[in-house]
Amino acid sequence: MGLSVIQRPNCVTLRCVDPLRIQVHSKDNVAIVVNPEGLAAGVAFSDGLKLVESIPQSHKVALKRFAPGDLIIRYGEVIGTANREIPVGGWIREDMLNLPVAPPLDQLALATAVPQPLAPLAGQTFEGYRNADGTVGTKNILGITTTVQCVAPTVDYAVRRIKAELLPRFPNVDDVVAITHTYGCGVAIDAPGAGIPVRTLGHISRHANFGGSPLVVSLGCEKLQPMRLLPGENLRPFNNSTFPIFNEDPYVVRLQDADLRGFGDMISAIMRFAEKRLEELNRRQRTTCPASELNVGLQCGGSDAFSGVTCNPAVGYAADLLVRSGASVMFSEVTEVRDAVHLLTPRCATQDIARDLIREMRWYDEYLGRGGADRSANPTPGNKRGGLSNVVEKALGSVAKAGTSAISMVASHGDKVTAKGLTFAATPASDFICGTQQLASMNMHVFTTGEGTPYGLALVPVVKVSSRTALAERWHDLIDVDAGRIATGQATIESVGWELYRFILDVASGRKKTWADHWGLHNALAPFNPGPVT
Repeated sequence: MGLSVIQRPNCVTLRCVDPLRIQVHSKDNVAIVVNPEGLAAGVAFSDGLKLVESIPQSHKVALKRFAPGDLIIRYGEVIGTANREIPVGGWIREDMLNLPVAPPLDQLALATAVPQPLAPLAGQTFEGYRNADGTVGTKNILGITTTVQCVAPTVDYAVRRIKAELLPRFPNVDDVVAITHTYGCGVAIDAPGAGIPVRTLGHISRHANFGGSPLVVSLGCEKLQPMRLLPGENLRPFNNSTFPIFNEDPYVVRLQDADLRGFGDMISAIMRFAEKRLEELNRRQRTTCPASELNVGLQCGGSDAFSGVTCNPAVGYAADLLVRSGASVMFSEVTEVRDAVHLLTPRCATQDIARDLIREMRWYDEYLGRGGADRSANPTPGNKRGGLSNVVEKALGSVAKAGTSAISMVASHGDKVTAKGLTFAATPASDFICGTQQLASMNMHVFTTGEGTPYGLALVPVVKVSSRTALAERWHDLIDVDAGRIATGQATIESVGWELYRFILDVASGRKKTWADHWGLHNALAPFNPGPVT
Protein backbone atom coordinates (compact mmCIF):
# COMPACT_ATOMS: atom_id res chain seq x y z
CA MET A 1 0.00 0.00 0.00
CA GLY A 2 1.49 3.33 -1.00
CA LEU A 3 0.98 6.58 0.88
CA SER A 4 0.63 9.97 -0.72
CA VAL A 5 1.66 12.37 2.04
CA ILE A 6 0.73 15.90 1.00
CA GLN A 7 3.28 18.34 2.43
CA ARG A 8 6.19 17.01 4.46
CA PRO A 9 5.62 17.94 8.11
CA ASN A 10 7.82 20.09 10.30
CA CYS A 11 7.52 18.26 13.62
CA VAL A 12 8.95 19.14 17.00
CA THR A 13 8.81 16.21 19.47
CA LEU A 14 6.16 14.70 17.21
CA ARG A 15 3.83 17.70 17.44
CA CYS A 16 3.27 18.88 13.89
CA VAL A 17 3.69 22.63 13.34
CA ASP A 18 2.63 22.62 9.69
CA PRO A 19 -0.77 21.28 8.61
CA LEU A 20 -0.42 17.71 7.37
CA ARG A 21 -2.85 15.38 5.67
CA ILE A 22 -2.50 11.85 4.26
CA GLN A 23 -4.03 10.64 1.02
CA VAL A 24 -3.58 6.86 0.79
CA HIS A 25 -4.17 6.32 -2.94
CA SER A 26 -3.89 8.62 -5.93
CA LYS A 27 -7.59 7.97 -6.74
CA ASP A 28 -8.71 9.09 -3.27
CA ASN A 29 -10.86 12.22 -3.09
CA VAL A 30 -10.52 12.44 0.70
CA ALA A 31 -7.54 12.62 3.06
CA ILE A 32 -7.15 12.41 6.84
CA VAL A 33 -5.74 15.07 9.17
CA VAL A 34 -2.47 14.06 10.85
CA ASN A 35 -1.91 16.90 13.33
CA PRO A 36 -2.55 15.62 16.90
CA GLU A 37 -4.66 18.64 17.88
CA GLY A 38 -6.57 18.61 14.60
CA LEU A 39 -6.76 21.68 12.35
CA ALA A 40 -8.82 24.82 12.71
CA ALA A 41 -11.12 26.40 10.13
CA GLY A 42 -9.17 28.61 7.76
CA VAL A 43 -5.96 26.59 7.89
CA ALA A 44 -4.41 26.29 4.43
CA PHE A 45 -2.10 23.59 3.09
CA SER A 46 0.85 24.46 0.88
CA ASP A 47 -1.02 23.28 -2.25
CA GLY A 48 -3.81 25.78 -1.59
CA LEU A 49 -6.43 23.51 0.01
CA LYS A 50 -8.17 25.49 2.78
CA LEU A 51 -10.32 24.07 5.55
CA VAL A 52 -13.81 25.55 5.75
CA GLU A 53 -14.35 24.13 9.26
CA SER A 54 -12.28 22.65 12.09
CA ILE A 55 -11.42 18.97 11.62
CA PRO A 56 -10.12 16.65 14.38
CA GLN A 57 -7.08 14.42 13.97
CA SER A 58 -7.68 11.27 11.87
CA HIS A 59 -10.93 12.61 10.38
CA LYS A 60 -11.50 13.06 6.66
CA VAL A 61 -11.21 16.30 4.69
CA ALA A 62 -12.89 16.65 1.28
CA LEU A 63 -10.38 17.13 -1.54
CA LYS A 64 -13.18 18.03 -3.97
CA ARG A 65 -16.73 19.31 -3.88
CA PHE A 66 -19.27 16.50 -3.45
CA ALA A 67 -22.85 16.56 -4.68
CA PRO A 68 -25.44 14.09 -3.36
CA GLY A 69 -24.77 10.65 -4.87
CA ASP A 70 -21.06 11.29 -5.60
CA LEU A 71 -18.68 8.47 -4.77
CA ILE A 72 -16.38 8.98 -1.78
CA ILE A 73 -13.12 7.14 -2.32
CA ARG A 74 -10.41 6.08 0.17
CA TYR A 75 -7.76 3.37 -0.28
CA GLY A 76 -8.66 3.63 -3.97
CA GLU A 77 -12.04 2.03 -3.18
CA VAL A 78 -15.56 3.40 -2.75
CA ILE A 79 -16.36 3.74 0.96
CA GLY A 80 -19.76 5.38 0.45
CA THR A 81 -21.81 7.93 -1.45
CA ALA A 82 -22.37 11.49 -0.33
CA ASN A 83 -25.91 12.12 0.91
CA ARG A 84 -25.58 15.92 0.86
CA GLU A 85 -23.45 18.74 -0.53
CA ILE A 86 -19.92 18.73 0.90
CA PRO A 87 -17.60 21.64 0.07
CA VAL A 88 -13.91 21.37 -0.75
CA GLY A 89 -12.05 21.51 2.57
CA GLY A 90 -15.11 20.28 4.49
CA TRP A 91 -15.18 17.71 7.27
CA ILE A 92 -16.66 14.40 6.07
CA ARG A 93 -18.43 12.72 8.99
CA GLU A 94 -20.05 9.30 9.14
CA ASP A 95 -23.58 10.68 8.85
CA MET A 96 -22.72 12.22 5.46
CA LEU A 97 -22.10 8.82 3.78
CA ASN A 98 -24.54 6.21 2.60
CA LEU A 99 -23.23 2.68 3.06
CA PRO A 100 -22.52 0.94 -0.26
CA VAL A 101 -23.68 -2.58 -1.05
CA ALA A 102 -21.28 -5.34 0.08
CA PRO A 103 -19.33 -7.12 -2.69
CA PRO A 104 -21.64 -9.82 -4.15
CA LEU A 105 -20.19 -13.21 -3.18
CA ASP A 106 -21.24 -14.85 -6.45
CA GLN A 107 -19.31 -12.40 -8.60
CA LEU A 108 -15.82 -12.50 -7.07
CA ALA A 109 -12.64 -13.27 -8.96
CA LEU A 110 -11.12 -16.58 -7.82
CA ALA A 111 -7.32 -16.90 -7.66
CA THR A 112 -6.85 -14.57 -10.63
CA ALA A 113 -3.97 -12.54 -9.13
CA VAL A 114 -2.02 -15.02 -7.02
CA PRO A 115 1.14 -13.32 -5.74
CA GLN A 116 4.45 -14.90 -6.61
CA PRO A 117 6.14 -16.54 -3.61
CA LEU A 118 8.25 -14.07 -1.68
CA ALA A 119 11.99 -14.67 -1.47
CA PRO A 120 12.74 -16.98 1.49
CA LEU A 121 14.22 -15.34 4.59
CA ALA A 122 16.67 -17.97 5.76
CA GLY A 123 18.40 -18.40 9.09
CA GLN A 124 15.76 -16.71 11.28
CA THR A 125 15.41 -18.35 14.69
CA PHE A 126 13.98 -17.94 18.17
CA GLU A 127 14.40 -19.76 21.47
CA GLY A 128 11.30 -21.87 22.07
CA TYR A 129 10.05 -24.93 23.93
CA ARG A 130 9.80 -28.06 21.79
CA ASN A 131 6.98 -30.46 22.63
CA ALA A 132 6.61 -34.18 22.05
CA ASP A 133 3.69 -33.57 19.66
CA GLY A 134 5.89 -31.47 17.37
CA THR A 135 4.55 -28.07 18.44
CA VAL A 136 6.74 -25.30 19.84
CA GLY A 137 5.86 -23.04 22.74
CA THR A 138 6.85 -19.46 23.41
CA LYS A 139 5.99 -19.71 27.13
CA ASN A 140 6.17 -22.49 29.72
CA ILE A 141 2.80 -22.56 31.48
CA LEU A 142 0.85 -24.94 33.65
CA GLY A 143 -2.62 -24.93 32.11
CA ILE A 144 -5.67 -26.12 34.02
CA THR A 145 -8.64 -26.70 31.72
CA THR A 146 -12.23 -26.58 32.92
CA THR A 147 -15.11 -28.33 31.22
CA VAL A 148 -17.84 -26.11 32.63
CA GLN A 149 -18.24 -22.67 34.21
CA CYS A 150 -19.51 -24.23 37.47
CA VAL A 151 -15.98 -25.24 38.48
CA ALA A 152 -14.34 -21.92 37.54
CA PRO A 153 -14.35 -20.31 41.02
CA THR A 154 -12.90 -23.47 42.57
CA VAL A 155 -10.15 -23.64 39.96
CA ASP A 156 -9.42 -19.92 40.36
CA TYR A 157 -9.03 -20.48 44.10
CA ALA A 158 -6.69 -23.43 43.47
CA VAL A 159 -4.62 -21.37 41.02
CA ARG A 160 -4.11 -18.67 43.64
CA ARG A 161 -2.86 -21.34 46.06
CA ILE A 162 -0.64 -22.95 43.41
CA LYS A 163 0.96 -19.62 42.51
CA ALA A 164 1.61 -18.76 46.15
CA GLU A 165 2.67 -22.17 47.50
CA LEU A 166 4.01 -24.25 44.62
CA LEU A 167 5.15 -22.09 41.71
CA PRO A 168 8.13 -20.47 43.53
CA ARG A 169 9.72 -23.94 43.71
CA PHE A 170 9.72 -24.28 39.91
CA PRO A 171 11.68 -21.34 38.45
CA ASN A 172 11.51 -22.56 34.84
CA VAL A 173 7.69 -22.36 34.78
CA ASP A 174 6.36 -18.95 33.76
CA ASP A 175 2.81 -19.08 35.08
CA VAL A 176 -0.25 -21.07 36.06
CA VAL A 177 -3.34 -20.31 33.96
CA ALA A 178 -6.91 -21.51 34.39
CA ILE A 179 -8.83 -22.06 31.14
CA THR A 180 -12.19 -20.89 32.43
CA HIS A 181 -15.16 -19.95 30.27
CA THR A 182 -18.95 -19.65 30.25
CA TYR A 183 -19.59 -22.79 28.19
CA GLY A 184 -20.11 -26.46 29.06
CA CYS A 185 -23.72 -26.84 30.20
CA GLY A 186 -27.15 -25.32 29.64
CA VAL A 187 -26.48 -25.56 25.90
CA ALA A 188 -27.78 -27.71 23.06
CA ILE A 189 -24.47 -29.55 22.84
CA ASP A 190 -25.35 -31.44 19.63
CA ALA A 191 -26.97 -28.54 17.79
CA PRO A 192 -25.43 -27.03 14.61
CA GLY A 193 -22.71 -24.62 15.62
CA ALA A 194 -22.30 -26.11 19.11
CA GLY A 195 -19.12 -27.87 18.03
CA ILE A 196 -17.30 -24.57 17.49
CA PRO A 197 -16.64 -23.78 21.18
CA VAL A 198 -15.93 -27.46 21.92
CA ARG A 199 -13.24 -27.62 19.22
CA THR A 200 -11.81 -24.28 20.28
CA LEU A 201 -11.52 -25.25 23.95
CA GLY A 202 -10.10 -28.64 23.01
CA HIS A 203 -7.33 -27.07 20.94
CA ILE A 204 -6.57 -24.51 23.66
CA SER A 205 -6.37 -27.32 26.24
CA ARG A 206 -3.54 -28.87 24.21
CA HIS A 207 -1.83 -25.52 23.65
CA ALA A 208 1.86 -25.56 22.79
CA ASN A 209 2.60 -23.28 25.75
CA PHE A 210 1.17 -25.95 28.09
CA GLY A 211 3.62 -28.54 26.77
CA GLY A 212 0.79 -30.14 24.83
CA SER A 213 -0.67 -31.87 27.92
CA PRO A 214 -3.61 -30.48 29.89
CA LEU A 215 -4.75 -30.93 33.44
CA VAL A 216 -8.57 -31.07 33.41
CA VAL A 217 -11.05 -30.14 36.14
CA SER A 218 -14.61 -31.36 35.57
CA LEU A 219 -17.75 -31.08 37.67
CA GLY A 220 -19.13 -34.46 36.61
CA CYS A 221 -22.71 -33.81 35.50
CA GLU A 222 -22.06 -31.27 32.73
CA LYS A 223 -22.86 -31.77 29.05
CA LEU A 224 -19.28 -31.04 27.98
CA GLN A 225 -17.73 -34.18 29.44
CA PRO A 226 -13.91 -34.45 29.37
CA MET A 227 -14.00 -37.13 26.67
CA ARG A 228 -16.06 -34.86 24.42
CA LEU A 229 -13.66 -32.00 25.03
CA LEU A 230 -10.54 -34.13 24.42
CA PRO A 231 -11.56 -37.14 22.30
CA GLY A 232 -8.96 -39.86 22.02
CA GLU A 233 -7.06 -38.84 25.15
CA ASN A 234 -6.34 -41.28 27.98
CA LEU A 235 -8.28 -39.36 30.62
CA ARG A 236 -7.60 -41.02 33.96
CA PRO A 237 -9.51 -39.64 36.94
CA PHE A 238 -8.18 -38.79 40.37
CA ASN A 239 -8.82 -41.44 43.03
CA ASN A 240 -8.05 -40.59 46.65
CA SER A 241 -7.32 -44.16 47.69
CA THR A 242 -5.22 -45.16 44.66
CA PHE A 243 -3.52 -41.98 43.57
CA PRO A 244 -2.56 -42.46 39.89
CA ILE A 245 0.94 -43.10 38.65
CA PHE A 246 2.07 -39.99 36.80
CA ASN A 247 3.55 -41.41 33.63
CA GLU A 248 0.84 -40.46 31.16
CA ASP A 249 -1.12 -37.27 30.41
CA PRO A 250 -3.59 -35.71 30.81
CA TYR A 251 -5.12 -35.94 34.27
CA VAL A 252 -8.72 -35.27 35.33
CA VAL A 253 -10.20 -34.13 38.65
CA ARG A 254 -14.01 -34.54 38.90
CA LEU A 255 -15.34 -32.47 41.77
CA GLN A 256 -18.45 -34.66 42.18
CA ASP A 257 -16.41 -37.85 42.69
CA ALA A 258 -17.30 -39.60 45.96
CA ASP A 259 -13.65 -39.66 47.04
CA LEU A 260 -13.57 -35.87 47.30
CA ARG A 261 -15.16 -35.01 50.61
CA GLY A 262 -15.59 -31.27 50.75
CA PHE A 263 -13.91 -28.24 49.30
CA GLY A 264 -10.58 -28.96 50.99
CA ASP A 265 -10.28 -32.34 49.25
CA MET A 266 -11.09 -30.73 45.90
CA ILE A 267 -8.34 -28.14 46.26
CA SER A 268 -5.91 -30.75 47.56
CA ALA A 269 -6.53 -33.00 44.55
CA ILE A 270 -6.01 -30.14 42.06
CA MET A 271 -2.81 -29.09 43.84
CA ARG A 272 -1.41 -32.64 43.90
CA PHE A 273 -1.97 -32.95 40.16
CA ALA A 274 -0.55 -29.48 39.62
CA GLU A 275 2.62 -30.24 41.57
CA LYS A 276 3.40 -33.24 39.40
CA ARG A 277 2.78 -31.28 36.21
CA LEU A 278 4.98 -28.45 37.51
CA GLU A 279 7.79 -30.95 38.06
CA GLU A 280 7.47 -32.08 34.43
CA LEU A 281 7.21 -28.55 33.02
CA ASN A 282 10.18 -27.36 35.07
CA ARG A 283 12.38 -29.72 33.07
CA ARG A 284 11.51 -27.96 29.81
CA GLN A 285 14.32 -25.86 28.35
CA ARG A 286 14.35 -23.29 25.57
CA THR A 287 16.16 -24.48 22.45
CA THR A 288 16.94 -22.77 19.16
CA CYS A 289 14.02 -23.21 16.76
CA PRO A 290 13.49 -21.93 13.21
CA ALA A 291 11.10 -19.00 12.86
CA SER A 292 8.93 -21.37 10.81
CA GLU A 293 7.66 -22.78 14.14
CA LEU A 294 5.87 -19.50 14.93
CA ASN A 295 2.12 -19.28 14.45
CA VAL A 296 1.22 -15.61 14.77
CA GLY A 297 -2.32 -14.30 15.11
CA LEU A 298 -3.11 -10.78 13.88
CA GLN A 299 -5.96 -8.70 15.24
CA CYS A 300 -7.29 -5.10 15.45
CA GLY A 301 -9.02 -3.45 18.39
CA GLY A 302 -10.07 0.14 18.95
CA SER A 303 -9.18 0.95 15.34
CA ASP A 304 -9.14 4.46 13.88
CA ALA A 305 -8.61 6.04 10.47
CA PHE A 306 -4.83 5.77 10.93
CA SER A 307 -4.96 2.00 11.46
CA GLY A 308 -5.07 1.28 7.73
CA VAL A 309 -2.28 3.79 7.09
CA THR A 310 0.32 3.03 9.76
CA CYS A 311 0.02 0.05 12.12
CA ASN A 312 -1.87 -2.40 9.90
CA PRO A 313 0.39 -1.94 6.84
CA ALA A 314 3.45 -2.27 9.13
CA VAL A 315 1.99 -5.46 10.57
CA GLY A 316 1.32 -6.60 7.00
CA TYR A 317 4.99 -6.04 6.16
CA ALA A 318 6.00 -8.06 9.24
CA ALA A 319 3.49 -10.74 8.20
CA ASP A 320 5.27 -11.02 4.85
CA LEU A 321 8.60 -11.37 6.68
CA LEU A 322 7.13 -14.16 8.80
CA VAL A 323 5.77 -15.92 5.71
CA ARG A 324 9.20 -15.57 4.09
CA SER A 325 10.63 -17.22 7.22
CA GLY A 326 8.26 -20.19 6.77
CA ALA A 327 5.96 -19.28 9.67
CA SER A 328 2.18 -19.48 9.91
CA VAL A 329 0.31 -16.15 10.03
CA MET A 330 -3.42 -15.78 10.69
CA PHE A 331 -5.71 -12.85 10.05
CA SER A 332 -9.36 -13.05 11.05
CA GLU A 333 -12.46 -10.99 11.92
CA VAL A 334 -15.05 -11.86 9.27
CA THR A 335 -17.06 -8.62 9.46
CA GLU A 336 -13.87 -6.60 9.07
CA VAL A 337 -12.92 -8.59 5.98
CA ARG A 338 -16.33 -8.97 4.31
CA ASP A 339 -16.34 -5.56 2.59
CA ALA A 340 -12.79 -6.07 1.30
CA VAL A 341 -13.19 -9.70 0.27
CA HIS A 342 -13.05 -8.73 -3.41
CA LEU A 343 -9.41 -7.77 -2.81
CA LEU A 344 -8.62 -11.14 -1.21
CA THR A 345 -10.23 -13.86 -3.34
CA PRO A 346 -7.90 -13.02 -6.27
CA ARG A 347 -4.94 -13.52 -3.87
CA CYS A 348 -5.94 -17.04 -2.84
CA ALA A 349 -3.45 -19.67 -3.93
CA THR A 350 -6.16 -21.79 -5.59
CA GLN A 351 -9.77 -21.43 -6.63
CA ASP A 352 -10.77 -23.94 -3.94
CA ILE A 353 -9.17 -21.76 -1.26
CA ALA A 354 -11.01 -18.74 -2.69
CA ARG A 355 -14.29 -20.69 -2.51
CA ASP A 356 -13.47 -21.58 1.11
CA LEU A 357 -13.08 -17.87 1.86
CA ILE A 358 -16.43 -17.12 0.21
CA ARG A 359 -18.00 -19.94 2.22
CA GLU A 360 -16.95 -18.29 5.48
CA MET A 361 -18.25 -14.89 4.35
CA ARG A 362 -21.60 -16.41 3.35
CA TRP A 363 -21.92 -18.37 6.61
CA TYR A 364 -21.47 -15.18 8.61
CA ASP A 365 -23.86 -13.21 6.43
CA GLU A 366 -26.50 -15.84 7.19
CA TYR A 367 -25.57 -15.93 10.88
CA LEU A 368 -26.06 -12.17 11.18
CA GLY A 369 -29.28 -12.40 9.21
CA ARG A 370 -30.71 -14.99 11.61
CA GLY A 371 -29.98 -12.58 14.47
CA GLY A 372 -31.66 -9.67 12.73
CA ALA A 373 -28.32 -7.82 12.48
CA ASP A 374 -26.30 -6.63 9.54
CA ARG A 375 -22.81 -5.35 8.86
CA SER A 376 -23.77 -1.77 9.79
CA ALA A 377 -23.57 -2.86 13.46
CA ASN A 378 -19.81 -2.45 13.02
CA PRO A 379 -17.95 -0.03 13.61
CA THR A 380 -18.13 1.05 17.26
CA PRO A 381 -18.63 4.58 18.62
CA GLY A 382 -14.89 4.66 19.39
CA ASN A 383 -14.03 3.72 15.81
CA LYS A 384 -16.19 6.60 14.60
CA ARG A 385 -14.57 8.97 17.07
CA GLY A 386 -11.28 7.92 15.51
CA GLY A 387 -12.45 8.91 12.03
CA LEU A 388 -13.85 5.64 10.63
CA SER A 389 -17.15 6.33 8.91
CA ASN A 390 -18.43 2.81 8.30
CA VAL A 391 -17.54 -0.85 8.10
CA VAL A 392 -16.32 -0.53 4.50
CA GLU A 393 -13.64 1.96 5.46
CA LYS A 394 -12.79 -0.15 8.50
CA ALA A 395 -12.47 -3.37 6.45
CA LEU A 396 -10.23 -1.76 3.83
CA GLY A 397 -7.84 -0.71 6.58
CA SER A 398 -8.15 -3.99 8.46
CA VAL A 399 -7.04 -6.27 5.62
CA ALA A 400 -3.77 -4.36 5.33
CA LYS A 401 -2.59 -6.64 8.16
CA ALA A 402 -2.61 -9.50 5.66
CA GLY A 403 0.39 -8.10 3.78
CA THR A 404 0.93 -9.18 0.19
CA SER A 405 1.38 -12.97 0.35
CA ALA A 406 -0.90 -15.52 -1.25
CA ILE A 407 -3.60 -16.93 1.04
CA SER A 408 -2.65 -20.58 1.53
CA MET A 409 -5.49 -21.80 3.77
CA VAL A 410 -8.91 -20.86 5.11
CA ALA A 411 -9.81 -22.25 8.54
CA SER A 412 -13.41 -22.35 9.72
CA HIS A 413 -14.56 -21.30 13.20
CA GLY A 414 -12.86 -23.40 15.88
CA ASP A 415 -10.52 -25.21 13.47
CA LYS A 416 -6.80 -25.44 14.08
CA VAL A 417 -4.54 -23.77 11.52
CA THR A 418 -2.09 -26.32 10.15
CA ALA A 419 -0.72 -24.69 7.00
CA LYS A 420 2.40 -22.60 6.72
CA GLY A 421 2.08 -19.18 5.13
CA LEU A 422 -0.89 -16.82 5.29
CA THR A 423 -4.23 -18.16 6.55
CA PHE A 424 -7.62 -16.59 6.96
CA ALA A 425 -9.00 -18.04 10.20
CA ALA A 426 -12.70 -17.23 10.48
CA THR A 427 -13.70 -15.54 13.75
CA PRO A 428 -16.08 -12.81 14.85
CA ALA A 429 -14.56 -9.33 15.08
CA SER A 430 -15.10 -9.09 18.85
CA ASP A 431 -11.63 -8.65 20.37
CA PHE A 432 -12.16 -11.22 23.10
CA ILE A 433 -13.85 -13.85 20.95
CA CYS A 434 -11.35 -13.40 18.11
CA GLY A 435 -8.41 -13.74 20.50
CA THR A 436 -9.92 -16.86 22.07
CA GLN A 437 -10.58 -18.47 18.70
CA GLN A 438 -7.06 -17.68 17.45
CA LEU A 439 -5.61 -19.28 20.61
CA ALA A 440 -6.61 -22.61 19.11
CA SER A 441 -3.53 -22.23 16.90
CA MET A 442 -1.26 -19.29 17.73
CA ASN A 443 1.81 -19.07 19.95
CA MET A 444 2.25 -15.30 19.38
CA HIS A 445 -0.30 -12.50 19.02
CA VAL A 446 -0.01 -9.05 17.40
CA PHE A 447 -2.73 -6.53 18.24
CA THR A 448 -3.07 -3.14 16.56
CA THR A 449 -4.99 -0.24 18.07
CA GLY A 450 -5.72 3.40 17.34
CA GLU A 451 -7.98 4.46 20.19
CA GLY A 452 -6.19 2.17 22.67
CA THR A 453 -7.09 -0.90 24.71
CA PRO A 454 -5.16 -2.65 27.53
CA TYR A 455 -6.23 -6.05 26.14
CA GLY A 456 -3.98 -9.04 26.80
CA LEU A 457 -3.98 -12.85 26.92
CA ALA A 458 -2.38 -15.08 29.54
CA LEU A 459 -1.55 -17.96 27.20
CA VAL A 460 0.53 -16.09 24.61
CA PRO A 461 2.48 -12.83 24.43
CA VAL A 462 0.37 -10.00 22.96
CA VAL A 463 2.40 -7.35 21.11
CA LYS A 464 0.55 -4.01 20.99
CA VAL A 465 1.12 -1.74 17.98
CA SER A 466 -0.32 1.79 18.00
CA SER A 467 -1.57 3.62 14.92
CA ARG A 468 -0.75 7.07 16.36
CA THR A 469 2.27 8.42 18.20
CA ALA A 470 -0.05 10.43 20.47
CA LEU A 471 -1.43 7.15 21.82
CA ALA A 472 2.04 5.62 22.20
CA GLU A 473 3.17 8.68 24.16
CA ARG A 474 0.11 8.75 26.39
CA TRP A 475 0.16 4.97 26.94
CA HIS A 476 3.94 4.69 27.07
CA ASP A 477 3.75 1.67 29.39
CA LEU A 478 1.12 -0.24 27.39
CA ILE A 479 2.16 0.15 23.72
CA ASP A 480 5.08 -2.00 22.53
CA VAL A 481 5.61 -0.57 19.02
CA ASP A 482 4.69 2.92 17.79
CA ALA A 483 3.69 2.84 14.12
CA GLY A 484 2.42 6.43 14.25
CA ARG A 485 5.89 7.59 13.16
CA ILE A 486 4.93 6.48 9.66
CA ALA A 487 2.29 9.23 9.45
CA THR A 488 4.78 11.97 10.35
CA GLY A 489 7.50 10.70 8.00
CA GLN A 490 9.86 9.73 10.82
CA ALA A 491 9.65 6.06 9.88
CA THR A 492 8.47 3.91 6.99
CA ILE A 493 6.14 0.94 6.74
CA GLU A 494 9.21 -1.16 5.95
CA SER A 495 11.27 0.04 8.93
CA VAL A 496 8.45 -0.42 11.44
CA GLY A 497 7.66 -3.83 9.89
CA TRP A 498 11.25 -4.96 10.49
CA GLU A 499 11.19 -3.52 14.01
CA LEU A 500 8.04 -5.48 14.78
CA TYR A 501 9.40 -8.68 13.23
CA ARG A 502 12.56 -8.53 15.35
CA PHE A 503 10.50 -7.72 18.46
CA ILE A 504 8.31 -10.80 17.80
CA LEU A 505 11.42 -13.01 17.69
CA ASP A 506 12.76 -11.46 20.90
CA VAL A 507 9.47 -11.87 22.75
CA ALA A 508 9.00 -15.44 21.50
CA SER A 509 12.50 -16.19 22.83
CA GLY A 510 11.84 -14.72 26.27
CA ARG A 511 14.50 -12.04 25.74
CA LYS A 512 11.89 -9.27 25.90
CA LYS A 513 8.50 -9.01 27.56
CA THR A 514 5.38 -7.27 26.27
CA TRP A 515 3.78 -4.61 28.42
CA ALA A 516 0.64 -6.74 28.77
CA ASP A 517 2.71 -9.55 30.30
CA HIS A 518 4.71 -7.08 32.38
CA TRP A 519 1.52 -5.89 34.08
CA GLY A 520 -0.28 -9.25 33.93
CA LEU A 521 -3.14 -7.85 31.82
CA HIS A 522 -4.98 -10.99 30.77
CA ASN A 523 -8.55 -10.93 29.50
CA ALA A 524 -10.96 -13.78 30.17
CA LEU A 525 -11.55 -16.27 27.39
CA ALA A 526 -14.76 -15.96 25.36
CA PRO A 527 -15.33 -18.96 23.04
CA PHE A 528 -17.62 -18.29 20.10
CA ASN A 529 -20.93 -20.14 20.56
CA PRO A 530 -23.41 -19.67 17.69
CA GLY A 531 -25.48 -22.62 18.94
CA PRO A 532 -28.66 -22.32 21.01
CA VAL A 533 -28.68 -22.06 24.79
CA THR A 534 -31.25 -24.21 26.58
